[in-house]
Amino acid sequence: MSWKSVEPLLHEIGIHANPGNQPVTVTHMPSPLEVVGIGTDAVVVRHPEFPGYVFKVFVPERDEARKAEYEVYRRLGSSPYFPVCYGTGERYLVLSYEPGITLYDCLVQGVEIPESIIWEVEQAREYARSRGLNPRDIHLKNVLLQNGHAKLLDVSEYIQPGNDGRWDHLVQGYYAFYPLIAGKKIPVWLIEMVKKAYYDEVLGDFSIKEFGGRFLQMFMKKGKRS
Repeated sequence: MSWKSVEPLLHEIGIHANPGNQPVTVTHMPSPLEVVGIGTDAVVVRHPEFPGYVFKVFVPERDEARKAEYEVYRRLGSSPYFPVCYGTGERYLVLSYEPGITLYDCLVQGVEIPESIIWEVEQAREYARSRGLNPRDIHLKNVLLQNGHAKLLDVSEYIQPGNDGRWDHLVQGYYAFYPLIAGKKIPVWLIEMVKKAYYDEVLGDFSIKEFGGRFLQMFMKKGKRS
């Protein structure tokens, strides 16, 4: 049986976009589909009869994002740093299922992030550039720690111009602050506070050391109290 047989179920999924770059809202998920990820343009689901695949289903008004992402995967071809795109249909992409834990969840769960992940993401970015792409929108939820290696997810913005600086700032923060918190569990509320403050301040006179230092002090004070 082909994964094409899942298409009618994908068309039953109810989702709508939200303002402010917030994740989509899922209003209906037909059985036996299982949600494995939610983004700002789409929801990612699995079907139990096709465990090696995921289906990324886009909200109707974001179909240009689907087309862009499909083009990115076409250019990337086969690479150990990225999922495989097996095809596309109305409102959806078919991608390889990638197990692992995001760097975001590594922080939450206290799973140590090895320096080799930083190097591998840089190698992945170089590979994407060699394919005529512009690797951007790389952040904690878009990088998996997979059997000790990096796997990059959500490549939809690689076709856009400009450098959003997000990964570069994360690398600076990794070397400046991560050795002080490696292996420690970081509360979700604190990570989300850092994210919001980053978006509010990054366009100004921004220093990652000054910015990160404020929140490091907050985390250390909390640790002493607990």
